[in-house]
Amino acid sequence: MRRLMNPRWIGTALVILVLSGACVQLGRWQFHRLDERKDRNDVTRTNLAAAPAPLTEIVGPDHVVGRQHDWRTAVVSGRYDAAKQVVVRYRNVRDRPGFEIVTPLVLPDGTALLVNRGFLARQGSELAPATIPPVPAGEVTVTGRLRRSEQGGSTSGGTPVDGTARLISGPGYAAALGLKLYDGYLAVEQQQPAADPAFATLPGPEVDDGPHFFYGLQWFFFALLAIGGLVYFSRQDVQRDDAPADATPNGSPDRTPDSEPVPAGTTADREQDNGVPPAP
Repeated sequence: MRRLMNPRWIGTALVILVLSGACVQLGRWQFHRLDERKDRNDVTRTNLAAAPAPLTEIVGPDHVVGRQHDWRTAVVSGRYDAAKQVVVRYRNVRDRPGFEIVTPLVLPDGTALLVNRGFLARQGSELAPATIPPVPAGEVTVTGRLRRSEQGGSTSGGTPVDGTARLISGPGYAAALGLKLYDGYLAVEQQQPAADPAFATLPGPEVDDGPHFFYGLQWFFFALLAIGGLVYFSRQDVQRDDAPADATPNGSPDRTPDSEPVPAGTTADREQDNGVPPAP
């Protein structure tokens, strides 16, 4: 037990226990994220199966597209404001990098809704699309999936600068474009008049559980591995402390050359071999 009372050993044990506790918490966090994802998937499946409805019947007077509205199909009519169009950079669709074109659709009541008109694949190393399909003139009717405003943490990518942005955010665009925008946007599925064929269709949602379950198991395994290692090496130290001080590694008593017994008859036999008669 003397080794276990060593301050260095105690410090190491405390560090291992703290790390094990952190691994357990990370595992619980992954399972919590799994529960959230399952709840979100249930809402998404319900909204995907719902019949199309006018925008005002889905989103309330607060004009906020919430989680309960995500991926719901809405129908809205208005006029595109091409002068306030925004190019969203660093987008990927089916592993192809490119751009998404977001244009405000001004509604009859004066409010506006951001409409993601579609994806344009990047050509070579261009930093912006060489050409953007023009918006239809006059009133259009758009059917699409409602999406919540994208969040980027501390990044300012949701505020357009020189007509480009990295995120699609109603509040971020509102001040820059000078419009009363819905908090959220609409991803086009159908449009009358028809959308330009140059636009690629936008991908749908991923309705699966993701990797959270296996990530949680990994963190719990790391915690168990750390605790198991601590117990194993602690037992090894205790066994070394309890071993007799005069014992050899195999547990037999130590013997020095002077303490080795001389086999009986050895000296006499040697004298006979040399021709010396044995002593009487």
